[in-house]
Amino acid sequence: MIKRLAYLILKFRLALIIGILLITALMGFFASKIEITYNFARLLPDNDSTSMDYDLFKQKFGQDGTVLVIGVEKSQLKTIKNYQEWAKLGNNIKQLQGIKGVVSIARLNELLLNDSLGKFEFTPIKESNPKTQEELDELMVKINSLKFYEGIVHNEKTNASLMAVTFNEKELNSKRRLEIVDNIKIEIKKFNHATQIETHQSGLPFIRTTVMRKIRNETTFFLGVALLVTALLLLAFFRSLYPVLFSLLVIICGVVTTLGTIVLCGYKLSVLSGLIPPLIIVIGVPNCILILNKFHTEIAEGKTKIKALHLAVQRSIVSLFFANITTSIGFAVFCAIDNQILFEFGLVASINVLATFLYSIILVPAIFSYLPTPKARHLKHLDGRRLTAILDKVAVITQEHRKAIYFTVIGICIVSLIGLLKIRAFGYVVDDIPKSDVLITDLKYFEKNYGGVLPFEITIDTKKEKGVFANSARCLYRINRAQKLIAQYPEFSRPLSIVDGVKFLYQSYKGGDKKYYKLPPVTELKNIAEYVKQEKEKKNQLATFIDSTQQFTRISVQIADCGSTRVKELVKELKPRLDSVFNYNDDENKWFSTEEQYNVKITGNSIVFLKGNEFLVNNLIESVVLAIVLIALLMLTLFTSFRMILISTIPSLVALLITAGLMGYLGIPLKPSTILVFSIAFGISSDGTLYFLTKYRHEIKKNKLSIGNAVRLTISETGISMVYTAIVLFFGFGMFSLSGFGGTQALGVLISFTLIVAYCANLILLPAFLLSLEKKLTDKEFIQSKGIIDNDLMLEDKDDE
Repeated sequence: MIKRLAYLILKFRLALIIGILLITALMGFFASKIEITYNFARLLPDNDSTSMDYDLFKQKFGQDGTVLVIGVEKSQLKTIKNYQEWAKLGNNIKQLQGIKGVVSIARLNELLLNDSLGKFEFTPIKESNPKTQEELDELMVKINSLKFYEGIVHNEKTNASLMAVTFNEKELNSKRRLEIVDNIKIEIKKFNHATQIETHQSGLPFIRTTVMRKIRNETTFFLGVALLVTALLLLAFFRSLYPVLFSLLVIICGVVTTLGTIVLCGYKLSVLSGLIPPLIIVIGVPNCILILNKFHTEIAEGKTKIKALHLAVQRSIVSLFFANITTSIGFAVFCAIDNQILFEFGLVASINVLATFLYSIILVPAIFSYLPTPKARHLKHLDGRRLTAILDKVAVITQEHRKAIYFTVIGICIVSLIGLLKIRAFGYVVDDIPKSDVLITDLKYFEKNYGGVLPFEITIDTKKEKGVFANSARCLYRINRAQKLIAQYPEFSRPLSIVDGVKFLYQSYKGGDKKYYKLPPVTELKNIAEYVKQEKEKKNQLATFIDSTQQFTRISVQIADCGSTRVKELVKELKPRLDSVFNYNDDENKWFSTEEQYNVKITGNSIVFLKGNEFLVNNLIESVVLAIVLIALLMLTLFTSFRMILISTIPSLVALLITAGLMGYLGIPLKPSTILVFSIAFGISSDGTLYFLTKYRHEIKKNKLSIGNAVRLTISETGISMVYTAIVLFFGFGMFSLSGFGGTQALGVLISFTLIVAYCANLILLPAFLLSLEKKLTDKEFIQSKGIIDNDLMLEDKDDE
């Protein structure tokens, strides 16, 4: 069957070339329509309780994380010129399409009691447009008296002031967000130029936009670098332009098909799917190398061009097919995770790994059948003296020092296992960005001056309509206690809730004296309530803290990016304390009845990130196990012995263990970007095992060699292709270390290291295992007499089918 397939590829080569080019052109048409996703990555499945709580929060109060903040030193705004430029900046930003609101010390409102109309009015501060320094000084005194804004818009203790820019939710999750942020940056630069004041920017809209732009730039960058690196390596290996140009043609067809697949599946380019095109280049090139090496080997042995191509396809198609299947499995296991981004990544990558394999096995022999026969100088890479000498030494080591190999591997595994136990699972919201990046330094600025900028929300369900103000406003007084509790934690900014609005009302009710910025007694609270017109509530900015039924309310606070471990500790400690604050009756020294208890939940983007990180870590660990099991089952279809399955999987497992140990010793945390390494690397490293064993099988079954001779010949011949492949994979994945994202850097470095270790294990440990069987099986006659040649030593003879 394999011979027939090789014959058909060469017989209909012109039609196949045209067909693949037409398919590529069609996929190129779809690829031209590719779009980048601008939605915030959803880490949790829809039916997860944390996800459902967050969805309910957004339904009641709207999207959190819609505020971009601009920070300056407050003292620098106390001169009339700088203040006016700050006010101008806020006004210009407010005029931008997609901006919902802007708040700063130059755009503050105050509450005034209008006795004639019997209501409170929330209006801009009359003195907010000073013309002289004296008027500005008076304004600053006025602002300092409005304690509602202290710790929110300005912080006297840290000499900080900020401008909060709120985005429309519709614009926030669209391409327009990038344009809006760019326009804001232009206005900020004008302010910087006019005042020479340093500004700091942060907030989720700014962070998301910066990260998205980096993703878009890196996708193009790595695509170019991957093509350049593979071209240089191919030129160094084959010393001829033909293998370089036409191997790249094959890979480009794979890349175009990949991008077209993303569009055809209805997906958009995300942080993960943007890595697939350069990955296809890196993974696809070894296919071309193996076929071309087989082709050149046959030419060197005196075969004609067509005969050499026929044999190259015949002898490489099985090993390449199963090698690409194992690689595809390494990606496909992500489809088993209930996460849309990982599902898209796994599906698109696994499909196009196989598509690129088909392009390679068809286009390489088809194209080279039309090219001139390689000359002697083009075959010199097969006689590389240094590489041949190294492989000969490897053969000697595996033959004569197997015990040393086993003891060394066991020792390394023990040390790695100790390192593995040191690994800790944690992550930060922006830990993929270098610490020196302005995005991080500005984030730290706001954490230092305000406590943080990442959303952290507490929702209170009173379980009945108008429950927020029922029972003599019990909920409000409990919220006040809860905010004092939250203020004890340095990781949080000043909390904000409906209680702060009530305090603001009471201060205004008492004539504006800042000592009355506090929660009033119940009797006074009722008096204030008479002035509050319900029909006007939705127009009030405080309406965002209470839903229309007055059943749900919230405490909004910002948290520092203190890491998933600390956030988990905070939630674990804070949740029971909040439950006690809201549901314990201090007067009667007992818990309120179930009907009277409030349902308090902690949610927000920070909590979703924490739970999402845990969810992905746990599920990705399961995906690694699934990949190992599936690849082992695949080996079972090739081998008829469980002993050989064990032998074939140990080299790759050793490589994974060593990598895990290295992570532990270097303090590299276990997080989604680093766990991805293991299933991908295991799938790719299994390729080397299959390359070796298929050649080994051929030499025993076809050429009737002994085990020792078969192993030596396999190391000598297949070893060259394996070394070339290892080098391509090492530098191909290593290029991701140039990324501006820590996760991508870790992915590249760890996979590169794992694959090098795995290919070394396949060239040293795997042959040692096979040679260890020779003590029991000294020659082929004994092996055949025992009837175990097909069971313990070789793959089933599938290429005769």
